[in-house]
Amino acid sequence: MSLPPFVADLPPRVRAELELFLGALRFFTRLPVPGWVEHSAEHLNRASRYFPAVGLVVGGIGGFFWIAGSLFWESRTLAVLMALAATLWVTGAFHEDGLADMADGFGGGWEKTRILEIMKDSRIGTFGTVALVLVLLGRFEALVALPEKQVFMSLIAAHAASRFCAISLTRSLQYAREDLLAKAKPLATHLASRDWIMAGTIALLPALSFAFSFRDLFWAWAFAIAATWWVGRKCRHWLGGYTGDCLGAAQQAAELAFYLGLLVHLPQASG
Repeated sequence: MSLPPFVADLPPRVRAELELFLGALRFFTRLPVPGWVEHSAEHLNRASRYFPAVGLVVGGIGGFFWIAGSLFWESRTLAVLMALAATLWVTGAFHEDGLADMADGFGGGWEKTRILEIMKDSRIGTFGTVALVLVLLGRFEALVALPEKQVFMSLIAAHAASRFCAISLTRSLQYAREDLLAKAKPLATHLASRDWIMAGTIALLPALSFAFSFRDLFWAWAFAIAATWWVGRKCRHWLGGYTGDCLGAAQQAAELAFYLGLLVHLPQASG
């Protein structure tokens, strides 16, 4: 398909980066993407540095529906519910599916082969259902509890940070599946240092909004990193590496942890 004039006139480097971003957006969301954007495993692998940017978009959509819901209803819970529903729709519950699969695999399996077999099953089991309920309820309650002025930027920051945390696992773990029947190939077999730095820079952009204090960001990122480390530790111990489902579970755990970190309240020491 020929490029539209405004794209063809862009410098080659800028055009290539735009195509990578749009490729990541197409893979992780339901949003329409122009047909001229390349679609291949290699292209998606190179687009990994833009995964946090996809989080900015998804979080922004959730934030928009939070504002819209707040205009229509006085109930904050309804506005938060609208925001969460919007993010679930725009992503097709992509990462939630990974969380459920990993929970079922780790909950019902006893060794690597069996765990991977369960994780490939499209049916959801008890462990996956419980994990989804707890994480979705946790996100809902955390967003309701946040100060109203922080909800919009919290959605954007958490979605970006959690995607950065998830792809960071590919720098320390190997891809665990050895068979060709995996539901998805690894999104990034090994994230290069410059790509990792770029992804981290994108994930930190919401900090420039001044919606958060340094303390808020410290605890939010600390919780998100700790949650990612915990998921990665489980994957290393039981699988010897990660799968696409593990990355989805890491994103879900990190997003919830980010919100919980924003809510940390340590009592001041009295004199």
